[in-house]
Amino acid sequence: MATRTMMLRALTKRRRFTTLPPFSQSSSSPLTSVSRFVSTLVLAEHEGGSIKAPSVSAVVAAKSLSEDNSISVLLAGSGSSLQEAATHAASCHPSISQVLVADSDRFSYPLAEPWAKLVHLVQQKGGFSHIIAASGSFGKNILPRAAALLDVSPITDVTEISGSHQFVRPIYAGNALCSVRYTGANPCLLTIRSTSFPVPSMPADSKSNVAPISQVDLSAFGEDTICKSRYLKHTSQDSERPDLGNARVVVTGGRGLKNAENFKMMEKLAEKLGAAVGATRAAVDAGFVPNDLQVGQTGKIVAPELYMAFGVSGAIQHLAGMRDSKVIVAVNKDADAPIFQVADYGLVGDLFEVVPELLEKLPEKK
Repeated sequence: MATRTMMLRALTKRRRFTTLPPFSQSSSSPLTSVSRFVSTLVLAEHEGGSIKAPSVSAVVAAKSLSEDNSISVLLAGSGSSLQEAATHAASCHPSISQVLVADSDRFSYPLAEPWAKLVHLVQQKGGFSHIIAASGSFGKNILPRAAALLDVSPITDVTEISGSHQFVRPIYAGNALCSVRYTGANPCLLTIRSTSFPVPSMPADSKSNVAPISQVDLSAFGEDTICKSRYLKHTSQDSERPDLGNARVVVTGGRGLKNAENFKMMEKLAEKLGAAVGATRAAVDAGFVPNDLQVGQTGKIVAPELYMAFGVSGAIQHLAGMRDSKVIVAVNKDADAPIFQVADYGLVGDLFEVVPELLEKLPEKK
């Protein structure tokens, strides 16, 4: 086997921009007085009778707004699955004050138009100061429409909360961080990156703090909602591998794998490591894997403890989706590939030699 070159480079520092004067915590600041009356509505996504992890991260983000924040979780759907999800939501985090449930066939599928109108209805009754959703396909689909109905401007992809109305979000595909102060009318609408708000482990006695569950009155909802989208089908892959968005280890393949058959090496490696499988947009566009495995600016944002990239050049759009990973390992035969600029450990070599060697030496997962 040809001699390989080991490369070790530090993570590049991102620049930080401030769009408004620094936030003041003085008693004369209007934002300080507003923070005393913070109440937040979290739009929660559920599946199989459980709240999805990114929605719990949205609750963690809501708690960062103010210590005295009253947090309500909004669920919508129909049937027994919704009721099970409501029960789970009531005990999934001790900061939740109440769970609001909208039970109707109109919410059988998470379509944006009825959901946006539901948010508008709940906001009119609740008068929340903030509305938060995770920055996934669910939140990105609903929140802009809800913001239009409420006539406010949403702030997207928040990675840090500095105050009740001051936030940090990435710009230029994550190469810079921008501090934004919201000066508009209530409610302040946010989508948050769930990877930036990890859910801490809860003590055993926290399960006793069960929030009350209330039904949303839908009598004023009406039937005049015009849906410009419709539900077609839901597809999922049966796999024992962890979910890509929450996995501790992610193994990602790029265009360098050349075809779908070769991509199976990534799946074998993931099985041995107990990892999730990811892919670049180039690999998805080439048909190697389905698009739900795409990592990047237009895919999923991940921040695992270990991120392994094989045959990934490191386009800026891909780096935006994984650069917050704790440890990044890259294997590429091009020593000048941009992926090495953010990698903690880099190996210049042929992945078709490196991966089989890894598969041979790694023990089987127990």
